Amino acid sequence: MADTGPAQEERATSRNMGALRTLLPFLRPYRGLALAALAALVATAVVSLALPLAVRRVVDGFDQGEAALLNAYFAGALGVAALLAFGTGLRYYLVTRLGERVVADIRKALFDRMIGMSPTFYERIMTGEVLSRLTTDTTLILSVIGSSVSIALRNALLLIGGLVMLTLTSPKLTGFVLLLVPAVIVPIVLLGRRLRKLSRENQDWIAASSGKASEALQAVQTVQSFTHEADSIAEFARVTETSFDVARRRILTRAVMTVIVIALVFSGIVGVLWSGAQDVRAGVMTPGELVQFVIYAVIVGGSVGALSEIWGELQRAAGASERLSELLGAEDTVEDPVTPRRLTDPIRGEIAFDGVRFHYPSRPLQAALDDVSFRVRPGETVALVGPSGAGKSTIMQLILRFYDPAAGRITLDGTDIRDLTRSDLRRHMALVPQDPVIFATTARENIRFGRPGASDAEVEAAARAAAAHDFLARLPEGYDTQLGERGVLLSGGQKQRVAIARAILRDAPVLLLDEATSALDAESERAVQHAVEKLSQGRTMLIVAHRLATVKQADRILVFEDGRIVASGSHDALVAQGGLYARLARLQFTDGIAAE
Repeated sequence: MADTGPAQEERATSRNMGALRTLLPFLRPYRGLALAALAALVATAVVSLALPLAVRRVVDGFDQGEAALLNAYFAGALGVAALLAFGTGLRYYLVTRLGERVVADIRKALFDRMIGMSPTFYERIMTGEVLSRLTTDTTLILSVIGSSVSIALRNALLLIGGLVMLTLTSPKLTGFVLLLVPAVIVPIVLLGRRLRKLSRENQDWIAASSGKASEALQAVQTVQSFTHEADSIAEFARVTETSFDVARRRILTRAVMTVIVIALVFSGIVGVLWSGAQDVRAGVMTPGELVQFVIYAVIVGGSVGALSEIWGELQRAAGASERLSELLGAEDTVEDPVTPRRLTDPIRGEIAFDGVRFHYPSRPLQAALDDVSFRVRPGETVALVGPSGAGKSTIMQLILRFYDPAAGRITLDGTDIRDLTRSDLRRHMALVPQDPVIFATTARENIRFGRPGASDAEVEAAARAAAAHDFLARLPEGYDTQLGERGVLLSGGQKQRVAIARAILRDAPVLLLDEATSALDAESERAVQHAVEKLSQGRTMLIVAHRLATVKQADRILVFEDGRIVASGSHDALVAQGGLYARLARLQFTDGIAAE
């Protein structure tokens, strides 16, 4: 799914209109509303079919010369028009409300599914493409449920009812009309196939365009710092222009189909009316019957033309439904067990890896962890050190069950974490990631993200413990200052302190720090380190760090290299042993002092 365009043929074409059946589960809860809308639709169609009868009475009433009867016919025609107006307004309200309700449910269901997907899923699809499906595709569905389906059903009823009334009015002229049907259906079928393919391809390119824009804008500082604006503009323009070219071909195909269908329909109607005029002159039909036939013929012709246009909309919606069903039905490599076990509070916080082997899905031939085994005792602070890519952060990813190992097992208090629901597992843990995430809300709410029910006093206490209170208090509106998208108002070190405050506020029995102090200055790092030492009391803590000064006081240090544990012990013991850790310590401490 990570392709930037619809290169795969199966994604570039919409298979059939049956894809719209994926909407049925979302419609079922609102059967009553749908039936009411259908009833209003049928009623308006019946009233529309009755209107030509009233017009016929009015036209033929002129010949009868009775003023009272003529007035009655006009009153009847006015009453039919009033019913039609009321029924049409009611149908619009019910159908539009139904469409908005169903699409809102689809968007919620899609977001619910996407927010719980593991990182493996997002290795195969761009976030921008998911957002495109969440917005553009659901908007197409809205147009179908809230408009196109209603119009299609109404015109189908008018077409069928109009043909019946045409037959009752003049079987001979109706026979001429029916000769036009094959000529109209053939272009709809032939051009409709091409239109369906172009509709799906157009939506794929729109999604690719959204993905490109999202990727560039989320990394706008990197793009600008490397003066890559022109290349990004050119790439976005290429994808956007390709999308436009596909849309232009789709529009042209639909326009050609509309021209052919309407031209055939109304050319035939003109010919039929000429024949009807001859019948009126011969006395076979009354003028009112001819007018009635004309109106029914216009209704039938207009219905066929409308159906030809709506067919294209339905095909676009079918493509959108397929794309949405792909996401709703996407399989995740990490799923909750059918019958989960539940940890008993309070947990002790014992973590164990037993023969764990793991490959990232994007790198199946390179082992990120290879037969890793270790045990972290309750309340113990264990540091994970080693060169970049050695597997340290992977340990954190697996503990949080963002991925499942290919072999071996990971346990929390003796329970395999695959036997727990992910929410039950993660509620006992607090994470400070290497690249902290700051949400586009206030500083207070960013910290409160760790524990939504926390009071303002608890939020500020966590900020003080993380050495974040002083700079947050100096913001224009203090803790209530909006930090902007991804925390643009904060420096890298300030973001990390907010993330640490969030973890402190969570007050979880297991604390995971992944390079949590890498962006801090020496004074802030010392303050945070002191806070973390206090926080670690009675908690299990795993620390990933490149700066060994931050892990010297750990109870135990695990040294990773090429996905394996190559040494274990205290700082002093590992330095005495020599090897990788002693070499890293010599580089950081001895060389650092010499450089000063």
